[in-house]
Amino acid sequence: MNPVDAVAHLTPEHWATANRHLVRKALAEFAHERLITPTCKEGPLVQQKAITGGPSLQYEVGGDDGSVTYRFAARRLALEHWLIDPASITRWRGDEELPLDAVELCTELRGALGLTDEILPVYLEEISATLASAAFRLHRPAPDAATLSRADFQAVEAGMTEGHPCFVANSGRLGFGSHDQHRYAPEAAARVELIWLAAQREHSTFSCAADLDYDSHIRAELGEPTLARFAASMAGLGLDLADYHLIPVHPWQWWNKLSVTFAGEVATRRLVCLGAGEDEHLAQQSVRTFFNATSPHRDYVKTAISVLNMGFMRGLSAAYMAATPAINDWLAGLIAGDEVFRATGLSILRERAAVGYHHRQYEAATDRYSPYRKMLAALWRESPVPGLEPGRRLATMASLLHVDSAGGSLAVALIEESGLTPAEWLRRYLDAYLTPLLHAFYAHDLAFMPHGENVILVLEDGVVQRVIFKDIAEEIVVFDPDAELPPLVGRIQVRVPESERLLAIFTDVFDCFLRHLDAVLTGAGVLTGEEFWRTVAECALAYRDRVPHLAERFDRYDLFVEEFALSCLNRLQLRNNRQMVDLADPSAALQFVGTLRNPIAAYRPAPAPA
Repeated sequence: MNPVDAVAHLTPEHWATANRHLVRKALAEFAHERLITPTCKEGPLVQQKAITGGPSLQYEVGGDDGSVTYRFAARRLALEHWLIDPASITRWRGDEELPLDAVELCTELRGALGLTDEILPVYLEEISATLASAAFRLHRPAPDAATLSRADFQAVEAGMTEGHPCFVANSGRLGFGSHDQHRYAPEAAARVELIWLAAQREHSTFSCAADLDYDSHIRAELGEPTLARFAASMAGLGLDLADYHLIPVHPWQWWNKLSVTFAGEVATRRLVCLGAGEDEHLAQQSVRTFFNATSPHRDYVKTAISVLNMGFMRGLSAAYMAATPAINDWLAGLIAGDEVFRATGLSILRERAAVGYHHRQYEAATDRYSPYRKMLAALWRESPVPGLEPGRRLATMASLLHVDSAGGSLAVALIEESGLTPAEWLRRYLDAYLTPLLHAFYAHDLAFMPHGENVILVLEDGVVQRVIFKDIAEEIVVFDPDAELPPLVGRIQVRVPESERLLAIFTDVFDCFLRHLDAVLTGAGVLTGEEFWRTVAECALAYRDRVPHLAERFDRYDLFVEEFALSCLNRLQLRNNRQMVDLADPSAALQFVGTLRNPIAAYRPAPAPA
């Protein structure tokens, strides 16, 4: 790629727009996590109206040394959400107005954010990369929200303008160069051919679902012509493909890591590079997962990529992959055998097969956290396309938070298409999304990680008919320490204090997604905050009435409690942006700062008469 063309998106106009929006998000989320405390410039009576959802008021935030001040207009919504008008944000040093700069904001608030000497430069690099990603999106022709709401599955995936709604530095992708942005970023919508390696079986592990085996799986995913080509390449080297497992590899990982870091394995033919496959793939929002654009009925492929993004190196552990299909089989069976799950239409995309390579020297030299153990592994996840009913379409749930450059909302466009009232549309969505999450928790002591990128919506005429959960094995947990689980499934059993368990709903669902959807719909004027959270409460109450045999569980884990702990995601990343949490002990790393008022507490049902 021409080096000038590679940075064509880095213009003063795009950079200023990207900074304004990221500064808005930083002020809003840092205030939400109580890292900063904006000061209201209005009188106390007006301030109280703002806290209860009144009109926008003027606020100020000062830098650590008091020399710089940010001023903006904002409304404060439920869950201490700061709905900031991006156009209102200004930055001042005395009487001099300064341009908005998200990197400088982080240095000016370094003390408040608790950024250490070690973390600060890496975090600033992630902020810069997030800005560059935003500028790249701004440079590309983009459909408006109404058009995107009717687009196909992958057009929606690539058309998103926002990553994770809570994390400020959410598109760091440290390791990608500017040319990689054009090749491999989901917003580029560029087709990618994966590279295939053959790995000696004595150094690799393959596992699969109970209804699958290696040969049938690889044949279905590659096709006979490609498989024959690979076998011929191996025979030309005097090797037998039957002695090897095939592993799909992200091209970035091959060129930047494996061809150098695993050079000895290649030289000794423990690994053999066979070149690109025939199918073209599209990167998903998670960056390392690919949708098969050539054959959409074939599985997604999730690859290891040694890129630092949003608090983790995005590798895949060969050891961790071994149990993945068994965990998915167990969960699929649980859902299929449960009447409430079936009634909601819930399904999962099973991670049906996994393969990993064991580099003996690196494994001997490192512990289980090391990125050197996570450089070469892959898994295959079912595609949602074969199971899609006629007349229905797919969209990532993250798209519900999408707002276009003119302020148009994709969620509002879906509501308009549906012909339902906003509250009716919201209730249909919650019945499909929230009800199965509540049932998983109350009936099975099971929690998902149901953020927007992990959920696929099945839509018909703008209405959410059902949802599909994905990214299962790495992100589900069973809280019950006495639950009898198959041996390979036991790793999802985690010890979490009783007081923290319901945060699987309060934090992951209410605070990390519904809070933002409330802001989108409230900001668009289609629903009030009271209407939004009353609808959430009505959905929860309808579920509770449906399962009277779980009354003791509802008493034990009170969904209508007055307040719950504020668990802060940015604080995790600001403290350690290389390994935010240990997936085997997710509770240990959590950062709590006080409590939030529960927005559905006001709708607690009256006690039954004695």
